[in-house]
Amino acid sequence: MKLQAESVWLATQPVDMRIGAEGLSLHVQQVLGRAPCDGTAYVFSNRRHTRLKVVCWDSNGVWLCQRRLHRGQFVWPQAGDATWALTDAQWQWLIAGVDWQRLTAEPPAHWQL
Repeated sequence: MKLQAESVWLATQPVDMRIGAEGLSLHVQQVLGRAPCDGTAYVFSNRRHTRLKVVCWDSNGVWLCQRRLHRGQFVWPQAGDATWALTDAQWQWLIAGVDWQRLTAEPPAHWQL
């Protein structure tokens, strides 16, 4: 899925997947402290990280998309921050079910050959 958003942010805390566009937009505003209509795509996951929902406002309205993997789980950050910014490449790896964090990880400082 190619998003036409200025940036992609993950909401690291799980949400109830029954929530719709208005509820997720309210979550963006109240919990994340951001404007839901700022051109950012906000990505939410359920507790087991088997489903994603994306809410993104454009100049005409709001997009609400859902994705579910047939097997496995989405790799989700364990950071203490409420949100996590993704690059376009990381977004593509995430929705494919690949561990996008390992693809961009720096090698340990003590690594030697």
